[in-house]
Amino acid sequence: MSLCSSQTRQFADEILAAYDGRRQIGPLTGLEPTFSAEDAQKVSHEITRRRTARGETVIGRKIGFTNRTIWDEYGVYSPIWGPVYDKTYTAVTGPAEAPLSRLVEPRIEPEIVFGFKAGVTSDMDERAILGAIGWVAHGFEIVQSLYPGWRFQAADCIAAFGLHGALYCGPQLPVGGDPEPWLDALTGFSITLSKDGVVADRGVAANVLGGPLSAIRHLAGVLAEDAQAMPIGAGEIITTGTVTRALPVAPGELWTTVVEGLAVQPMSLRFV
Repeated sequence: MSLCSSQTRQFADEILAAYDGRRQIGPLTGLEPTFSAEDAQKVSHEITRRRTARGETVIGRKIGFTNRTIWDEYGVYSPIWGPVYDKTYTAVTGPAEAPLSRLVEPRIEPEIVFGFKAGVTSDMDERAILGAIGWVAHGFEIVQSLYPGWRFQAADCIAAFGLHGALYCGPQLPVGGDPEPWLDALTGFSITLSKDGVVADRGVAANVLGGPLSAIRHLAGVLAEDAQAMPIGAGEIITTGTVTRALPVAPGELWTTVVEGLAVQPMSLRFV
């Protein structure tokens, strides 16, 4: 049975109260066993309306669980998405600091970020999607879990902003010219993630649904099936999912990356 409007509002109340109070709650699927991904998307849209009404501006989206190598770890077996807001986005040009005080059980995800100069529709393939991209960058998404111990189901994640906490985006590399080198690079790069100078994990482009462009193609298809969702538009910023595992972070740690096969700048982020 689909979630009624009063339940949608109630779950939105609980998620926002937990987020604003920097505290955790039990999974919504524990309160309502039939709580589905479709129900969760209704809750997510309600929360977006409320956050927008209180002064936050949606500037793009994050795609989560595109990395199929971590699906078994979390028990989530399909990608999800959530909004990115002006207040959760930070553009950086070099080593930076990131506060963790507003996040619960934060984890770091090295990702590829796109800025769009034109819209994307569900019938576009990767080559056509590349033509709609104005720039590419490397970034860190800091995800968080409002649910203790990172124990949840997919619907819980969708309702809780797609687990989005913050996005730190490195310098923008303009996209243009011959598409072939871009298509090759965006399916062939690797990222090595280190903590305090020690390698923590390494991932490759193929982890992300075959590559970040394929992740965008997947998102475009999902958005087309959601009557409340807007299609990807010009000016939007989208981060495409973690290339490595998502790893816990704590104040005082320095996290860095090395990117091979794609000419984006590496990242260096110290948590405070």
